[in-house]
Amino acid sequence: MKNHYKLVSIIMAVYNSSKYISESIESVINQIFKNWELIIIDDGSNDSTDEVISQYMDNRIRYFKQSHGGVSSARNLALQKMKGDYFCFLDADDVMPSNGLRDRIGVFERQPDLTFVDGTVIYFDESMTRIVKKYIPSFEGYPYDELLRLNRACYFGNTWMIKKEKDVNYLFREDMTHAEDLLFYLTISKGRKYSYTESPVLFYRERDDSAMKDLTGLEDGYFHLLSKVKQDLQPDPTTLKILKKRIMRIMFFSYLFDGHDPYSAARSLFRYLLKA
Repeated sequence: MKNHYKLVSIIMAVYNSSKYISESIESVINQIFKNWELIIIDDGSNDSTDEVISQYMDNRIRYFKQSHGGVSSARNLALQKMKGDYFCFLDADDVMPSNGLRDRIGVFERQPDLTFVDGTVIYFDESMTRIVKKYIPSFEGYPYDELLRLNRACYFGNTWMIKKEKDVNYLFREDMTHAEDLLFYLTISKGRKYSYTESPVLFYRERDDSAMKDLTGLEDGYFHLLSKVKQDLQPDPTTLKILKKRIMRIMFFSYLFDGHDPYSAARSLFRYLLKA
């Protein structure tokens, strides 16, 4: 593998993550592909996260602390600190299978014109003992327009491995708490190619207290996403209309699946229309 000498930066933003973070760190240490650095940013934790992280003496782990500023702020600090030729993200409550780096690097090796490589995600319950479902990408090509349409064929979340380029400003919006991943990928994906491996690259832990369960926050996040897309990316009217419809559909069914009655779910659409 030609890319065996390439360095991969793994970015982990953590906040009060002592319960699960050791599993996440161990999954990085156990990678088959060994040329990595793990950049951990502790975003002002007040539990025992620091004690857990400090137990690891591997010199490939780079650990920084900051005052609590949110996940995007922590990721932005890591993006400034990273040294890798490629980078990817790993949340402190998730696990990367041992092939996660190797198999994505392998796709880059076979297709050197790529900028992004994704992979299969396996959803587990909170104890990581039961598989809930799987996500398998199915798109190859230029993902920008697909992201604008919220096409799940190329977007699960922060599972892309990214080839670092000198002319790109890698920056998360720190005023967003939801949908910031999607906006980040939109700002860097225009004119750049995407592919994937069918092998798993992430074991995702489904938790009852995850950010995606905060429907009010999710609704606000999608509204801010739409505003930023309109203002900064200025897509054509047809694409913008598709994006609006997709967001409305996602929010409607999110409220239904959360146990709300259809009337309550419809009210979320009405609020969204007033904002949009």
